[in-house]
Amino acid sequence: MTADASEAGIRRSAPPRARQAYVTLVTNADYAQGATGLVRSLLATGTTADIVVLHTPALAEQQCSALAALGGRLVEADLLPLSDAFNARHARTALHGAAPFTKGRKPAFHTPLDNFVKLRLWQLVEYESCIFVDADAIVLKNIDRLFSYPEFSAAPNVYESLADFHRLNSGVFVARPSTVTFSAMLQRLDAPDAFWPRTDQTFLQAFFPDWHGLPVFMNMLQYVWFNLPQLWDWRSIHVLHYQYEKPWETNHPKAERLAPLIALWQAFHDGAPIPDIDSLPNPAPPAATAQAGRIGA
Repeated sequence: MTADASEAGIRRSAPPRARQAYVTLVTNADYAQGATGLVRSLLATGTTADIVVLHTPALAEQQCSALAALGGRLVEADLLPLSDAFNARHARTALHGAAPFTKGRKPAFHTPLDNFVKLRLWQLVEYESCIFVDADAIVLKNIDRLFSYPEFSAAPNVYESLADFHRLNSGVFVARPSTVTFSAMLQRLDAPDAFWPRTDQTFLQAFFPDWHGLPVFMNMLQYVWFNLPQLWDWRSIHVLHYQYEKPWETNHPKAERLAPLIALWQAFHDGAPIPDIDSLPNPAPPAATAQAGRIGA
């Protein structure tokens, strides 16, 4: 890459204010709603790091202005310069047909190709360290200590069974911006016939095979609430990630089951009073587990 590689394809709206940054990605008005809740939640933790909103040109000026007014540093980011064949393989219909989602429902505004823009984080070389957090997440406790963690740190993709511990989830990760790394990523990403069934998540696990594991409570996936309630403890959860259905969707298929989590997200999004997280009730254990506990008592 050339000396100006950190400028190619991205446009910064303002200079940095810190040497560390939280980074999220916003690609449309729906994820702008998510980012509103995320930015408010980060500010509530008292962090002194920058909050960078990477956004594609598709995001309307109104949404950009609203996120900037909250305190976000806006960085406009183009789609990655990938081959036509790569783009065809990873278009929504093609990708979902070849690797369908069977555990949950991705909303209509989910566009797989946009996910790869997340890799432009490595162009933000004005920062020593970045923590990426998906726009469909909220941060409940300060996680600034992760800035000192090594690249590449991420939590496991646990939401159905303990067998998921071998896979990472790219909704929260620690990275060190570098144009050298970014260049290597582009070369690896668009290799002949390359197919990444879960887009950036599959790619990042392949690119960083020796990834450092974060505790699940640094990226607690919402399905744990009803699939693995024994793992849920509000006192430990630092980041709550609304994978699959989003909390701003109206009457989504799992809205009733996830009602307490949706209400919490809504409070952050609206700037309403936030309850004492540590005192929130944990989910009820499965009936069989509860019965076994009573028998063994």
